[in-house]
Amino acid sequence: MSSSNIHPTAIVDPKAKIAESAQIGPYCIIGPDVELGDNVQLKAHVVIDGRTRVGADTIIHAFVSLGSAPQDLKYAGEPSELIIGKNNMIREYTTMNPGTKDGGMVTRVGDNCLFMMSTHVAHDCQLGHNVIMANNATLGGHVHVGDFVIIGGLAAVHQFIRIGDHAIIGGMSGVESDVIPYGRVKGERAFLHGLNLIGLERRGFTKDDIRSLQRAFNQLFGDEGTMEQRIDSVLQDFSDHETAMKIIDFAKAKTKFTLCQPQRKAS
Repeated sequence: MSSSNIHPTAIVDPKAKIAESAQIGPYCIIGPDVELGDNVQLKAHVVIDGRTRVGADTIIHAFVSLGSAPQDLKYAGEPSELIIGKNNMIREYTTMNPGTKDGGMVTRVGDNCLFMMSTHVAHDCQLGHNVIMANNATLGGHVHVGDFVIIGGLAAVHQFIRIGDHAIIGGMSGVESDVIPYGRVKGERAFLHGLNLIGLERRGFTKDDIRSLQRAFNQLFGDEGTMEQRIDSVLQDFSDHETAMKIIDFAKAKTKFTLCQPQRKAS
């Protein structure tokens, strides 16, 4: 790349693969296994280490740290990766770590995401496209985040949790259970507070889609029967509704944690 695109105070390992159009600002440090795509911008004091790839048109602000060793005591120096997609905005003091051998060796971030100040993406996380993490939001290791998810400021997501597409997490929430697609959760210990109706409207879901989702939601989290029975009931009643079926597919794909549930009224 042209030396005119690298500030004289920056330290860039000659083995790093830097696109000609990338820009590296003052006091940045770039390791030997780093790849920066077209038009990537590093504002100042950015440190990128490890086997880290940053996609085209991503903008990285001051004091961001990407690709340093995972904060996992089991990590033993394995050649894991951090892969960041295109057109992301990564604001000040954000940190992202690569994967580990127990988590598939890759931490992956999709395209068109916004990471506000001081957010953290831990080892082996898998993030979709168009994700927003507000200031100081934190993901534990192995978290899976779907497309168009919004995670509010100061929220903390427990390791191995899944968050489905189009879900929204309230600020200062501690998320300890899987969040269904389209779900809206809030609370100090997060509980399900309905569907992300405003988000669904903004993203062009039809009124019929939203009404069907609401009926499926009410049926799935009703009081009758067990969760397995309610899943079967929704599956039978909404099998021709693709959007509702995404919730059922998510619910049936059980992992380490139960589904985040609505608060139950005291009897």
